[in-house]
Amino acid sequence: MIESFYNLLTMFGFTHPIHPIVVHVPMGMVIGAVAFSLASYVWTKKHFEQSAYHCILLALISVIPVYIAGLLDWQHVFAGDWSKWIVIKMTLGAVLTVVLAFAVQQKHQGASKNKLFVIYLLSLAICGGLGYSGGELLYGG
Repeated sequence: MIESFYNLLTMFGFTHPIHPIVVHVPMGMVIGAVAFSLASYVWTKKHFEQSAYHCILLALISVIPVYIAGLLDWQHVFAGDWSKWIVIKMTLGAVLTVVLAFAVQQKHQGASKNKLFVIYLLSLAICGGLGYSGGELLYGG
C-alpha cells in the first residue's frame, strides 16, 4: 500500500520523500513560540504571549501529519530498518508531543509566562535534536 502511494506521487512527477515538506510546520511554530514569548518580555502591552501559545497549539496539531509522513518515508526509503537514528527520532518525537501537550495544559491552568517560556525552550531543544538526528539519518555521521 505504501509503495502504491509513492507510485501515485511519481506519476505526477513527485519523487521526493514527503516528511521534509510537512516537518517545517511544527518546527517553525516552536521557533515562533519562543520568538513571540521573548517578544512578550519586551513589548508587554502586545499580545505576543497569546501568539506564542497559538504557535504551540498549531505545532501540537501539526505533529500528527508529520509523524504519518515520517513513518511512510521510513518504510519507503529505509524499508523499516530500526537504526539508532530512527529510534532516537521516534523517541524525541514522542517526547515532543508530550511536552507540547503539557505546554497547552499548563497554559489552560494559568501557568506563569516564565514557566511557559521554559517549556517552549525545552520544545525548541527537542526540535533541535530531531533535526540533528534526521540529518544524521539521511546524511550519515
